[in-house]
Order: sequence, then structure tokens, then C-alpha cells
Amino acid sequence: MRLSDVQLGKTIRIVGFEGGKQLEGKLRQLGILPGDVVRVLRQAPFKGPLLIEARGREIALGQGVITKIRVEGI
Repeated sequence: MRLSDVQLGKTIRIVGFEGGKQLEGKLRQLGILPGDVVRVLRQAPFKGPLLIEARGREIALGQGVITKIRVEGI
């Protein structure tokens, strides 16, 4: 399952990334790592950014990024 498929309010675990080294590096800089447990907070209207909570921080991720993050339910 991808992060873009997760319903609002759900808590999930990051499994991996499908965007190459550049995307993986960007997400690591934001503090998003495989194995992290994150909560989906809200979605901006009209396919805008998705707001997640990871490691006590709120992070907005665009549609292009969230389709490349693999997750699993917990």
C-alpha cells in the first residue's frame, strides 16, 4: 500500500521508498525513515499536500512524493 492510499487519521508504518536515492535522501533529511510510525493528519483540498505527524513533527508532503512511499497498517 502507498501513503497516498491511507485514510485520514490512520497510523501506519513506513516500509520503504520507490523514488531512487534522491527522494530517499530528501525524506531522510525530513526525518522520515523506513520503520517509522506516522499518523496521517489531513489532506489539503484539490490533491494538495498531505500533512503527516512523524517523530513528533508535522510534515507536509506533495502528491508526487506520497505515491512513492510504501506503508503498512499497524
